[in-house]
Amino acid sequence: MRSFIRKLTLRQQKRLSLILAVVLAVLLLAIVLVWSRISERNSRLETTGYAMGSLMQQTVYGPNGQEASDAALQAVTELENLISWRVEDSDVARMNDEAGSEWITVDEKTSSLLALCLDVAEKSGGVFDPTVLPISKLWNFDEDVFTPPTQETIDEFLPYVNYEDLRVKEEEPSASLKYHYMGVDLGSAGKGAGCDEAVASYAASGVSAAIAAVGGSVGVYGTKPDGTLWSITVRNPYSAGDGEEILGVMEIAEGFVSTSGSYEKTREADGVTYHHLINADTGWPENNGLVSVTVYSKDSGALSDVLATAAFLLGLEDGQALLEAYGAEGIFITEGRAVIVTDGFPSFSLTLDSFELAG
Repeated sequence: MRSFIRKLTLRQQKRLSLILAVVLAVLLLAIVLVWSRISERNSRLETTGYAMGSLMQQTVYGPNGQEASDAALQAVTELENLISWRVEDSDVARMNDEAGSEWITVDEKTSSLLALCLDVAEKSGGVFDPTVLPISKLWNFDEDVFTPPTQETIDEFLPYVNYEDLRVKEEEPSASLKYHYMGVDLGSAGKGAGCDEAVASYAASGVSAAIAAVGGSVGVYGTKPDGTLWSITVRNPYSAGDGEEILGVMEIAEGFVSTSGSYEKTREADGVTYHHLINADTGWPENNGLVSVTVYSKDSGALSDVLATAAFLLGLEDGQALLEAYGAEGIFITEGRAVIVTDGFPSFSLTLDSFELAG
């Protein structure tokens, strides 16, 4: 009897040892799987592509980073093919071709962007105007030999710049220009709208977090693996002379940032430097004492981009009022190196002593 009990006990011990081995194996597998998932979330991929005439830089965290990056670049390119007047058969190119003739059916992304630009044009009193193409083409900064237009030529084309003659039906969606020789240029909205597309693409791709920069616009998605905020640098408008590229750093948890500056695209003729930010009322590059405006919008890259241009054209006081009307925040930099940050801006630290924070 005792021998039987001993034998039974040994069997139980073996069974217990087997059970413990299985449990340990399961725990080890679970640890490996958890670590694998953490590693996937923390994996970081940086890519650089080309879209909308600019570099598109991306940092993607999580699994399938390359696929997510490729999909975001493709989404931005597809938007460009809808809204660029330079792309043959784009919605905007077809609308410009039919100016004064026909309404055309457009993608709802195009109609939505046109409607946004019309709203900002109205609230800016027309200094920002999406129908500025007849004038902006006169200021062709891409020519090998740059010659600024004469006042006589500008006066000849200004009558064809009028946002009230751009008609949009979002419910159909469709759009038209009322008169011949008119034309739409969405360059002031495109890169921010591209960031909207990139962020939407990240959400669909299943990555944990990502940031995309298209030209002067940036959009962020998700939370970084370490839980820190997204850091975005603000460029020094005088970096060429100062030798210092970064003026300061902002930190945001979400949203979009766009910058418009007189230093971004310039040409010189007869000792005079001209920039590309054209006041649609005058037909000339705006000269109001500002050199840069950076706009933060929690919800829309397109809005941040359009407002950056419109606020620059309006000047400091009216520009701040425009941002307030849209619930956006901004950083205004003057020719005198004053930096004015709106009260609700998420976070900004000035890093250059040659600039001064002003109230």
